[in-house]
Amino acid sequence: MFFLYNLLVIITGFALKAVAFFNPKMKLFVEGRKNVFKTLGNKIQPKDKTIWFHSASLGEFEQGLPVMEKIRTLYPDHKIVLTFFSPSGYEVRKNSTVADVIVYLPLDTKSNAEKFLKLVHPEMAFFIKYEYWPNYLNGLKERSIPTYLFSGIFRKDQVFFKWYGGFYRKALTAFKQFFVQNESSKLLLQEIGFNNVKVSGDTRFDRVLKILERDNSLDFIEKFKNNQLTIVCGSTWPKDEVQLLDFINTNSFGVKFIIAPHNVKPEQISELKNSISKKTILFSELKNKNLADYDVFIIDTIGILTKIYSYADIAYVGGGFGTSGLHNILEPATFGIPIVIGPNYQKFSEAVALVNMGGCISVKNKKELEETLSLLIQNEDERFEKGHISSTFVQMNKNATEIILKNL
Repeated sequence: MFFLYNLLVIITGFALKAVAFFNPKMKLFVEGRKNVFKTLGNKIQPKDKTIWFHSASLGEFEQGLPVMEKIRTLYPDHKIVLTFFSPSGYEVRKNSTVADVIVYLPLDTKSNAEKFLKLVHPEMAFFIKYEYWPNYLNGLKERSIPTYLFSGIFRKDQVFFKWYGGFYRKALTAFKQFFVQNESSKLLLQEIGFNNVKVSGDTRFDRVLKILERDNSLDFIEKFKNNQLTIVCGSTWPKDEVQLLDFINTNSFGVKFIIAPHNVKPEQISELKNSISKKTILFSELKNKNLADYDVFIIDTIGILTKIYSYADIAYVGGGFGTSGLHNILEPATFGIPIVIGPNYQKFSEAVALVNMGGCISVKNKKELEETLSLLIQNEDERFEKGHISSTFVQMNKNATEIILKNL
């Protein structure tokens, strides 16, 4: 099975190089891996002590940040090595100061894993939430390097729990300890023979609570809001925007809208702006404009959405009308805001929990979305109640980082 797996990874590697000629994101994926081993050789010496963290993408990085920051404090003499699988994580956080070395993770071939582990020679390894690369895990196990998964979440439809999943189940034996988000994940692992499992919760709650400790003010958002009720639509995809546009264009409540699309490509931003009939401004057009005169503010940049949520009276979080995945609902929740999402959220345990508690509302279509927004706009008590549930939910689930560190 290992032979077939390695062959498939090698074939995939060649295929990705071909796709990279036509796909900018895939080009970053391929080009970014070319000098990884050279970078590691330059930045890590044989005598260095290191700890390795692996993050699939940006969301997992944010999830892992509280643990990385604590480990950095506890092990000041160690170099922190952080790897990303996806360009959407690496390209945004490649200059983060939380780690000493930040690189793409080379594809999971046996030779890549051996070379990587020889250069990095970690004393501990941490995988954030998921991504179980058999060659890397096998290499860690062979070297007796303590390896941990934290904020892990498992579902019954994953390959580990299928009759044909023995190859991947074997890869999980590399983990010294699983720190999982919920009891159902623990039970699933126990069913296949893993008892080294502790329910610690989700470190994202610790991460988002730190947001409240910083300065979240943005003077241009303050000027745009102008003390009017404001709906922030965060990380939207075209499928979300289709549902929102009629309400934005036709409602007569006098509310303001801030839209922060997930994709800020100029052609998509232009298409979105042209679809809005109300007075609209882009972040890139701020200079010498009286922002209070505008009804809709499109954020065609990245990195400031979290601060923008602090100005929201209502938040719509994107991803729930498509298949790409629901985006982060915890950031608006920590500010005590009622949250609206699309129908596809069942794979996100925090969304399931907050919907069940009533702080988050899932809508199935445009009609339900318009009815829900209208209710929240007109009913201040409803907004306050659901916002209070949201902030309480985040507070109830803090301290996952502390549990993990106590049990390493």
